[in-house]
Amino acid sequence: MSNEINIFDIIVVGGGHAGVEAALAAARMGKSTLLLTMKLDALARMSCNPAIGGLAKGHLVRELDALGGEMAIAADRCGIQFKMLNRSKGPAVWSPRAQIDKDLYSSYFVALLQKTPNLKIIEQMVQSLIVEGDAVAGVLTASGNKYLSGAVVITAGTFLNGRIYTGLNQTPAGRLGEDPATGLTEQLSKLGFEYGRLKTGTPPRIKKTSINFSRCQEQPGDPVPVPFHYYENFISLPQVACHITATSPATHRLLETGLDRSPLYTGLIESVGPRYCPSIEDKIVRFADRDSHQIFLEPEGLNSEEIYVNGFSTSLPEDIQLAALHTIAGLEEAVVTKWGYAIEYDYFPPQQIKHSLETHLVKNLYFAGQINGTSGYEEAAVQGFMAAVNAVRQLDGQSPVILRRDEAYIGVLIDDLVTLGTTEPYRMFTSRSEFRLLLRQDNCDQRLMHYGRDFGLTDGPRWNTFQKRLSSIQSTISFLEYRRVSDQELKKLGIVMKTDNLPVLSKLLKRPDTTISHLKSILTGEDDIGCISSDEDVLRDVEVGIKYEGYISRQLRQAAQFRQYENKSLPEDINYDKINSISNESREKLKRIRPTSLGQAARISGITPADLAVLLIYLKKTAISTAVPRGT
Repeated sequence: MSNEINIFDIIVVGGGHAGVEAALAAARMGKSTLLLTMKLDALARMSCNPAIGGLAKGHLVRELDALGGEMAIAADRCGIQFKMLNRSKGPAVWSPRAQIDKDLYSSYFVALLQKTPNLKIIEQMVQSLIVEGDAVAGVLTASGNKYLSGAVVITAGTFLNGRIYTGLNQTPAGRLGEDPATGLTEQLSKLGFEYGRLKTGTPPRIKKTSINFSRCQEQPGDPVPVPFHYYENFISLPQVACHITATSPATHRLLETGLDRSPLYTGLIESVGPRYCPSIEDKIVRFADRDSHQIFLEPEGLNSEEIYVNGFSTSLPEDIQLAALHTIAGLEEAVVTKWGYAIEYDYFPPQQIKHSLETHLVKNLYFAGQINGTSGYEEAAVQGFMAAVNAVRQLDGQSPVILRRDEAYIGVLIDDLVTLGTTEPYRMFTSRSEFRLLLRQDNCDQRLMHYGRDFGLTDGPRWNTFQKRLSSIQSTISFLEYRRVSDQELKKLGIVMKTDNLPVLSKLLKRPDTTISHLKSILTGEDDIGCISSDEDVLRDVEVGIKYEGYISRQLRQAAQFRQYENKSLPEDINYDKINSISNESREKLKRIRPTSLGQAARISGITPADLAVLLIYLKKTAISTAVPRGT
């Protein structure tokens, strides 16, 4: 046993997607940082699907990029297929997604973290926290080493007492082939934290050369890939196609024969899995009227022989997995390289943390990622980043950065967790946001890059490029708002208008059948040259802003009303037991969650308008009683 003692500003426990973003952010902000991981070459490992982004998740990646995180750059450098999803719908729900070379992605982060100043990486399992009084002071590892720090960020993923299931077989593991983390849950429970169990799963992987792709539908990426990262295109890898196939009634009949050996249906697993990403056995039971489910065949890398069978997540016995796969078109001769499995793990209901991600019970202790009940690389990454930023700010005596719901999907994510909690793995969707027209994937820089600048995580050249882009957007809009078109130009555009006053270009652009490209075709005069940006991204932002101006203005008004409640702060030390006329149920919820504003209190399930009225009266009385009399 070693007695090594080291002192750091911040310790990050766990090297998954939350952990690597937390470690990088803390170190880049100038704090001496220790990242403790159980396996160095597993940093940022994609233990499930080999993809980054997707519906709403792509928004999170671009928001993280605007703030100064690393996931977007890593995805661009390691991406092998890029697609902008939902192009057939409005721009508010467009979302970028990329297939990733998973081995290259992990290697990228390993190399990056190893050369990052202020950051030390050690392979050891954290067994317990060192708590002095009501604050964390460091960690103790299973090897007996003590590491002291001003703050600790726990990003344990699925490793806390993790257990893997395939059929009736079960094995303690944090991930396939990796040991679970033990000791932390038990200590946190003794400190007063509540915890529960969640489960998630993964599908089998099959050998590429065993697939008959001629029986599947090819799914290519976008002809011109759109990068996640702002202002610099790192996409350079060869691009590949994915493929689609589907289950059949024969598949479902075979799967049904294995339900008596399913850990989900025999009671071995009692915890809740992700509702929006169910296992294939869940699908055939819950959607018994359907005789087919889509299956996506996704390559795990340019040099990998493994194909990820997306849509076939399962914990059924191996013989059932194989037999069922062989009933799917194109997979009749499939060779399985890794079996699907379910994993059950400990999590801590997130009402126990603040919006800063610091815990209520222990100061300077932060939870981020799946420990808070979330599911997904992207949800984990943004939490890790925000936890580290707020830990740094706390050590520096600064107030935490709390992103609002009308400001970022990250704000929606954290507020949902803290205010509503979760009893199933939480996944981000655009529908979770009340202000999704404001929170588009194409304007994350305009919403959030000033924070990255304040954090010291956005460098000068990138900030200058951003400023030039803003200026280009504003000048293009100004030109479109004052430049009037002539009768001849209207005819050239094929537009017939009965009006004495010729319209300005911005009014024409609001027509559903008119685009900026149409308008540019008539701007050939000497005074028009150079008045509209040649940058396609700028033009797209301008077009969206003008076409949806009415809707955007309405959401801005709603956001302003929303902020009125958010700006009515509730004291953290408020004694709810002394406030009359609140129901016992509401009082217990308010005491547990400790809302920081009247707006957050309004979003707590069970808090009634009458409760809010009582709180508002309380705030007014408190303000009067604490006001300083005039003349003193």
